[in-house]
Amino acid sequence: MENKILDFLKKKQDYISGDHIAQRLGISRQALWKHIQALKDSGYDIEAVPHLGYKLISSPDRLFPSEISRHLNTKFIGEKIYYFDSVPSTMDIAQQLSMKGAAEGTLVLAETQTKGRGRLGREWNSPKCKGIYMSLILRPQIQPGLAPMLTLLSAVSVCEAIREIAGLDIQIKWPNDIVMHSKKLGGILTELSAEMDEVRFVIIGIGLNVNNDKKALLPSAASLKDIKKEEINRIELLQEILRRLETNYLIFQKKDSQPIIEKWRDYNITLGRRIKVLYHRKHIEAEAVDIDNDGGLLIRNDSGLIQKITAGDIVHCR
Repeated sequence: MENKILDFLKKKQDYISGDHIAQRLGISRQALWKHIQALKDSGYDIEAVPHLGYKLISSPDRLFPSEISRHLNTKFIGEKIYYFDSVPSTMDIAQQLSMKGAAEGTLVLAETQTKGRGRLGREWNSPKCKGIYMSLILRPQIQPGLAPMLTLLSAVSVCEAIREIAGLDIQIKWPNDIVMHSKKLGGILTELSAEMDEVRFVIIGIGLNVNNDKKALLPSAASLKDIKKEEINRIELLQEILRRLETNYLIFQKKDSQPIIEKWRDYNITLGRRIKVLYHRKHIEAEAVDIDNDGGLLIRNDSGLIQKITAGDIVHCR
């Protein structure tokens, strides 16, 4: 009911009669007042003036499912959203939901994580109401070997969304870092459950520094606010990320990874660079030359030998 009341308040910039809302929703004025109080308790600033009615002054900076779903216009991503104020990790909750049969497109959101994690067991700092911390459940009909493409697909989607909402030309460092000016803004964590020849589900975790204060960031990190010099609307950005994810995922599901690879090439800052990579406990220095059809990084060593890297940490050599 609160969502329907918000729809009334958001459609009109001026005051709207309580009698009008109550009659349209088929509830009493007393019931309406209780719902208005509940919205206020959630952080909505709603002004009530006798003989004029109610007016929405401002909405809280929270990723409430009702706010994300409004005008999202996706087919299946975000149709079901689990929202938490604080959790150890959205990935853990998504894992549990996936095992219980959660539908493809199910989204887990949190305002903060106490044990957020990135690749290779690293911790992801998740200050409250500053970033986007999400895990998305997908059930692609692909061979397990193609799963790394979903990391590239997700990174492309995040970059496209940031360009659309913030007007910033963000870049990708293989395989999962979202960067600008050589500083990390976010990362993608992909976890897979598969049989020998089929994928049961994939969880895409995205952590993104949005409105983080510069002083709270590591020297190697940045936030969109830090770069843009203004606050970014987290709801609008998250909605655009979800739209781009669905669009690119549907392209990929047609068994054609080439359009995604081409998009990734446009955003990447790794290809053509000399890199150092830790792979199978060995340090390799080589040139990054291309991306394979399954998302693997092709590197050429000093002897001219081409090798494919499917995972590992890389450092760009200056």
